[in-house]
Amino acid sequence: MTATDHTGVWLTLRLPAGAASALIFVVAVNSLLGHLRGHPPHLPGWGFGGVGAGIALSGLLVLALRPVADWRTAWWASAALAAVLAAASWNLRPEVPTATVSAAHMSQDPTTPVDRRFAALFVSYTLEGVGYIVAGTFLVAAIAQGSPGRLGGGAWVLVGLAAVPSSALWARLGRRWSRPGLLLVALVIQAVGIALPALVGGVAAALASALLFGATFIGVSTLALATGTQLRFPRAVALLTAGYSVGQILGPLAVAPLLRHGYRPALLLAAVVVLAAAVAAAVLRSGFPHHAVAVRQSVPERARAGHSSQPTAGGSATR
Repeated sequence: MTATDHTGVWLTLRLPAGAASALIFVVAVNSLLGHLRGHPPHLPGWGFGGVGAGIALSGLLVLALRPVADWRTAWWASAALAAVLAAASWNLRPEVPTATVSAAHMSQDPTTPVDRRFAALFVSYTLEGVGYIVAGTFLVAAIAQGSPGRLGGGAWVLVGLAAVPSSALWARLGRRWSRPGLLLVALVIQAVGIALPALVGGVAAALASALLFGATFIGVSTLALATGTQLRFPRAVALLTAGYSVGQILGPLAVAPLLRHGYRPALLLAAVVVLAAAVAAAVLRSGFPHHAVAVRQSVPERARAGHSSQPTAGGSATR
């Protein structure tokens, strides 16, 4: 993309880049959930936190290069950073085959079909894709427009730093409370964070917005994908990621007519869409088997109880 500024060429290049991004996400998530099955849920959460670390790194890179270089240099530097990180992950192994799961572990609820639950989850995560991409695209610009100095770029770094531990935190909370309930809470918090710069000006609102958005968008992915895995729906991660990607396509198209009036209407619309995702999560929660909330015994407790080393039913967030 540094070789040209032709919009048509950029659109052509972004298509395979988006497909590659989705593929990377599916492969990485499946590998995490497969290899860490039976381990504490915060471990794959820290893996998801790598997305936040990448955001923070890219933000810091741009802030460092902005005074001395143009956007093309920053883009080349980002490509070099991506190549280094890709080399570090080159030997990432595919998903470990899962063992046969007992009927009790399936946590089926005969009164609410799994496909209906998954449909609610799919709608919620797709709408989150719409709201996320609008906020991720325009939040920094909106903050920079109404705030002094480098606060816009600094806000993006803050988003990344807040995202690093958030996934592990939400995954840990998922051991105690219902994941759909936590998904509902995370989406409401995110909607508030997206709406803040549009409703309240000033540095404090900008920083609070960055923190709330960063602390939830990766957590939403963690909770949604873990819930899909828990529902045992075939190819749940791939389908949810596809819906999320469709949402990311629709988001910019939906808000494009609003941008002539500034960023405020676009951010407000994104907040409303994320609230709609929260409503879908509430529908999922109403039909979700709450006995499937992850409750995991420690190894010594299982040994004393005479249980095998297999994970307990509805165990960690990787199930």
